[in-house]
Amino acid sequence: MSAERDLARLVAGMRPELNPGHYVFVTVDGPAVPPGLHPVVTVAESEGLTLVVPQEEADAASLPYDYVAGWITLRVHSALDAVGLTAAVSRELADAGLSCNVVAGFHHDHLFVDSARAGDALTALRRLAERSA
Repeated sequence: MSAERDLARLVAGMRPELNPGHYVFVTVDGPAVPPGLHPVVTVAESEGLTLVVPQEEADAASLPYDYVAGWITLRVHSALDAVGLTAAVSRELADAGLSCNVVAGFHHDHLFVDSARAGDALTALRRLAERSA
């Protein structure tokens, strides 16, 4: 399956899916992931290594966090050089009063939204896809 670049097809075919669980953003010193943590995202920053991990793993490791997120995967295979998908999704969620942290993987885009409103985010994204179909 080749990656999609056409914005209309990307939005209409995004098929958002809520992954089970709650996820948190934490930071650790050094370049290595501490034992017991299984991050779904890592970002190396000059201030430390940012990890997005299951909330229960952060709790078990006594790592502090401020934000508990639901993780939504857009199931469309988006090309890394596709233009506009992040903007369209962000605008739709912003219009619904929802924050969103976006991470691009090789095959899919991943959205981290307030866990208490993950259902609202999923509904908004599905409506956007339906309007675009």
